[in-house]
Amino acid sequence: MLNKDILYVGVDDHDIDLFEGQYVVENGMSYNSYVIMDEKICIMDSVDKNFGKKWIDNIKKALDGKKPTYLVVSHMEPDHSSNIMTLCDEYKDVTVVYTAKASQMAFQFFGKKPNKELIVKENDTLDLGSHKLKFITAPFVHWPEVMFTYDETAKTIFTADAFGKFGTLDFDDPEGWSCEARRYYFGIVGKYGAQVQSVLKKISSFEIKTICPLHGPVLDDDISYYLKTYDTWSKYEAEDKGVFIAYASIYGNTEKACFKLKELLEAKGVHVSIADMAREDFHESIEDAFRYDRLVLASPTYNGGLFPVMNSFVEALIERNY
Repeated sequence: MLNKDILYVGVDDHDIDLFEGQYVVENGMSYNSYVIMDEKICIMDSVDKNFGKKWIDNIKKALDGKKPTYLVVSHMEPDHSSNIMTLCDEYKDVTVVYTAKASQMAFQFFGKKPNKELIVKENDTLDLGSHKLKFITAPFVHWPEVMFTYDETAKTIFTADAFGKFGTLDFDDPEGWSCEARRYYFGIVGKYGAQVQSVLKKISSFEIKTICPLHGPVLDDDISYYLKTYDTWSKYEAEDKGVFIAYASIYGNTEKACFKLKELLEAKGVHVSIADMAREDFHESIEDAFRYDRLVLASPTYNGGLFPVMNSFVEALIERNY
């Protein structure tokens, strides 16, 4: 429960090993969904296909015999949209609220449309009774149909995949929010810095007390920190001073050179992070490349070009607008 009116009905996935088929998630993943209890009850987003029954059970428990009026869909990626029709089958009169692009995707994904749908656009509002919802389009953060929803009454913003992190909600992350949120951001959203900047400007005048992402914990302790961090990341500015050394080594000689460089830099008081690209988590390395203000790439040649893992790493950085 977030407050007396907004309830959590999402699920934790403890069995997943790779998120989106590539990101290692040793601590699982959450698929978040919320219910706004009002004269007209509104469910915020669906969950992954493997958790339809659990999600419906959570909703029924939260509603305690009542029926929802709306399902707001922030994002049509399958880990959030797969159970839209499950809800529509359970509650025949529910109206699905989403953008025109999301409506097109719904037909493409399911071969049919929900029985009732409401297409919304920038700055449209929805009156639930006590709660007033305002819709903010956020295209390419990180899909084209994405929108945020701002609850003007609760000062709560539902941000789709933005502000998300890896890990289940029942995992007490000793590293806090930023580490896995950073890896999530630069892995998945990082290419779309300009689009993130655009939506941050749109919401800059809002009074925000709570951020409700589709992955990871609800954020309600220091909203300015999260907004500032996303501003830094989406401007491609360094978060910390230091050097990240990424290397590949065939016979160990490039590795020796890199550790010698690390030793010399640390003797001068410089913070150094170092990674063997053939052995360490690829996406952790992408995270560190963006985090620190200096980067060293060290690689032998191979087949007349860069060593394969280094070549892939460079391409991944370019793809994300490094």
